[in-house]
Amino acid sequence: MNDSDIALRLSAWWEAHARDLPWRFGRATPWGVLVSEVMSQQTQMSRVVPYWQEWMNRWPDARALAAAPKAEVITAWGRLGYPRRALRLQECARVVSEEYSDELPHTYDALIALPGIGDYTASAVLSFAFGQRVAVIDTNIRRVLSRVFTGVESRGGSASPAERALANRMLPESVKRSVTWNQSVMELGAVICTAKSPLCDICPIASGCAFLKADRPGLGERRTRPRQRFQGTDRQVRGLVLAALRELPAHETLARKNVASIWKDQVQLDACIASLDDDGLVEMLPDGSLRLPH
Repeated sequence: MNDSDIALRLSAWWEAHARDLPWRFGRATPWGVLVSEVMSQQTQMSRVVPYWQEWMNRWPDARALAAAPKAEVITAWGRLGYPRRALRLQECARVVSEEYSDELPHTYDALIALPGIGDYTASAVLSFAFGQRVAVIDTNIRRVLSRVFTGVESRGGSASPAERALANRMLPESVKRSVTWNQSVMELGAVICTAKSPLCDICPIASGCAFLKADRPGLGERRTRPRQRFQGTDRQVRGLVLAALRELPAHETLARKNVASIWKDQVQLDACIASLDDDGLVEMLPDGSLRLPH
């Protein structure tokens, strides 16, 4: 199977099996696509869908999000994780609203200059929202391309120059096909060519996969950076504090005695509250109570 055959088979598989996510198939604005990409970072798609739908119903464009109260933005982010992303997205919305007349810019340099937008998100918006020919490089795409075309595992961490070169080399010349290629390779990595248990028996390009032919060398090896445990971490404590604040009626504060009951280790709790304050996610009042930022 040559490269063209692989691209054709992936395209056909995508047409028949792509998950029906609400921001796909031209049903979302470019801003909606950007929101979906930010929400999906380090978060399962199945968790993102209801949050994205509610978010876009409330704030359908950058101008609407820019004008929203911070407390509502943090609350709407819910349990998506890494809540600083919510405020960075609102900062991005303000720039888009004020400097680009509520329309996302169409160039890589302008997109990557927006608050909270990195290489992957900028490239994904250009490809999926604007239909431009650009290589999109995420963990799933890197894993599929590395396995299929080099026969080895992608070990995690930042994309290497070799992985970027491979992604650019394999990108179809046709603009339309390049978009489908990005979508289908990413989807294959998410649902078939998974990190630990790839479903090679039903993979549409198994016959052309160098990794499978080599008997899947290194499958299941630890990543370059092991997954961080969650229980007992500052991330867990920060999440508990925000969860307690989100459950309060609007504009109410969490009394100091209730704050203290959130976590047994008071030194760790105080440090986490201070970091949330530094990130702009909570406000610390003189009496020791907390509230979401106004």
